[in-house]
Amino acid sequence: MERLQLGRTAVYDLLRTRQLTSLTLGRARRIPAHALDRLITTRLEQEAA
Repeated sequence: MERLQLGRTAVYDLLRTRQLTSLTLGRARRIPAHALDRLITTRLEQEAA
């Protein structure tokens, strides 16, 4: 959330719509760094188009 500067609800919306992937370890949800990089790259490409 800090890296994207988004709130918890926005991050959960990205997860729900499968724009962002995550892993569940026990009760904790973890978002891999490569998933954040992919989301940022995709968003930048969309803005450039």
